[in-house]
Amino acid sequence: MKTRILIVALLIGLAGAQAGCNRFVGGAAVGAVGAGAAYEYQHKRQMDRLEQDLREGRITQEEYEARKEQISRGSLIY
Repeated sequence: MKTRILIVALLIGLAGAQAGCNRFVGGAAVGAVGAGAAYEYQHKRQMDRLEQDLREGRITQEEYEARKEQISRGSLIY
């Protein structure tokens, strides 16, 4: 998890070094953070729905674990 965050930060830094324009770098960094936050928010919503489905008996524990693994593969946080 920390490795993914480090890689994303490094890629943003490299993109900024290539750009050569501070305004572009700032805008790109803000855009990257915003996009990342939107994806993580979506993953949180999916996890919340998944946990609710498990609590309400709509899915089994095995289905829950499989889906949770799928969500965590695409997320930096989960």
